[in-house]
Amino acid sequence: MPKITFIGAGSTVFAKHLMGDILTFPELAESEFALFDIDPQRLRTSEIVAHRLNEALGTRARISATLDRRAALDGADYAICMIQVGGYKPATVTDFEIPKKYGLRQTIADTLGIGGIMRALRTIPVLLDMCRDMEQLCPEVTFLQYVNPMAMNCWAISRATRIKTVGLCHSVQGTARDLAHDIGVPLEEINYLAAGINHMAFYLRFERNGEDLYPHLRRVIEEGRVPSWNRVRYEILRRLGYFVTESSEHFSEYVPWFIKRDRPDLIERFNIPLDEYIRRCEAQIAAWEAQRQALEGGAPMDVQRSDEYGALIIHSLETGTPRVIYGNVTNHGLIDNLPQGCCVEVPCLVDKNGIQPTKIGALPPHLAALMQTNINVQALTVEAALTGKREHIYHAAMLDPHTAAELDLDQIWSLVDDLIAAHGALLPAYC
Repeated sequence: MPKITFIGAGSTVFAKHLMGDILTFPELAESEFALFDIDPQRLRTSEIVAHRLNEALGTRARISATLDRRAALDGADYAICMIQVGGYKPATVTDFEIPKKYGLRQTIADTLGIGGIMRALRTIPVLLDMCRDMEQLCPEVTFLQYVNPMAMNCWAISRATRIKTVGLCHSVQGTARDLAHDIGVPLEEINYLAAGINHMAFYLRFERNGEDLYPHLRRVIEEGRVPSWNRVRYEILRRLGYFVTESSEHFSEYVPWFIKRDRPDLIERFNIPLDEYIRRCEAQIAAWEAQRQALEGGAPMDVQRSDEYGALIIHSLETGTPRVIYGNVTNHGLIDNLPQGCCVEVPCLVDKNGIQPTKIGALPPHLAALMQTNINVQALTVEAALTGKREHIYHAAMLDPHTAAELDLDQIWSLVDDLIAAHGALLPAYC
């Protein structure tokens, strides 16, 4: 049975979903789970939850928990990463509050923008340290990487290490479910093809039995049925002709058109939730103690299969059962009009032969051009992380679509300086 290491296992609810997914496969019911976290209390809760899952499902998984990352990784067949370097405080709060002083507002700040840049700079060094451990302790491991900023993290790993890595997100399958609801078509009847970069992939085909369903999506706009929380993406469909896979609150901060300090009418018109990630974090923190007691206590353990890809990948690699998932992988000839070597999100066949990405060819040129504006920022941020050159941080921020739309060059450089100073020891030294 495989050894599956959870890195950041203190993310208890997410770890519970993934462990439950894995254990619902009979072929994986005796897997070994090695749980690792730097927070002993949260790790203990996750260990209790793992044992409760084992009991509820009648499985015979072997479970261990440790504060020693190398011990957890030793001999692992799979490593699943779900960390947040710096946590809510001080890191995430800093990513929001300092830009606010310059009039730069954000919604999620974990993928692009100045918040995504800083999150990458504090996360990539930690991920590379993990990968160096893996190269010594489990060089054939498959690294399932769930941490944002997905594209920057995976790009850095592919450049700096030899570890087999796939970045996993739930935006493609999640958005497909939302669209199925909007047009009243059962999800299981829909066939789609999406491709691009993480959080900016587009459905190139969205069909049922060969019928193009895009006219149904456009009818949602024509009939005034656009959900209030999804106005940005339907506007992008109207302007670009394709539907993007990431949520409206995310997408609004990847482009220069929606969040503008001198245009509050846009915020209202498109219902953009500024500071949304801060609210989510505070709500989760406030609810954690009750969640912890419920997870550790005697309440029935509800186990339902999630739509995450992690367990499906492990099951397919172990059993040879063929499946198609959407993965974030290195662009080696997959998308012709995006830079080779960048991180792209494409369908991948998974079976005994491994994770095999699908060649897409050329994207519609206007979609590739839009993605390139984000890839520019990703490339310079990765360059800064791998070379330690501070100048690339300034350049990444200068080219960020949202930041550049709001701030002048002096403000951008001053903002970067303030953020680097505020992050302190969470960042390596830059020259």
